[in-house]
Formats: sequence, C-alpha cells, structure tokens
Amino acid sequence: MLEKGISGFEVEQTVLFGDVVQNYESDKPYPSKLLLKFVKERPIHVVVARDQENSSCIIITCYLPDPEIWNEDFKT
Repeated sequence: MLEKGISGFEVEQTVLFGDVVQNYESDKPYPSKLLLKFVKERPIHVVVARDQENSSCIIITCYLPDPEIWNEDFKT
C-alpha cells in the first residue's frame, strides 16, 4: 500500500464507500470483492474479504488501476 503511494484514508474510503466492480464468491477462505472509489479524483481499487463469523474485514490488496488496462470508468 505504502509502496504504491496509497494512504490508509484512501483504502478506508474505498472499503466504506466504494462501488463493487466484481464479486469473487468462490474465493477461499472468504468470498471477496473488488471495490472502486475515486478519492481526491484518483481511482483506487481494493480487493476485500469479509469474515462474517468475526465481523472482520480483510484487505487482500489495493492498487491504482492502470488506464492502459482499464476503461475510463475503471470498472471494465
């Protein structure tokens, strides 16, 4: 996260208010999802899983989506 220049605030905002881009229901040990949020006009992707049993959120990864790979909306 820090190596990529992404702050804890940006990750938190993405987890709390981001749009679901993709659900990964078959991920183990917990289903996960890819979230997108523009924080300070910068797109942030966060993959997060939720442990329902412990009510905890697990950040798998976060990154700045590459505009060479993603469309303008950073969702496709």
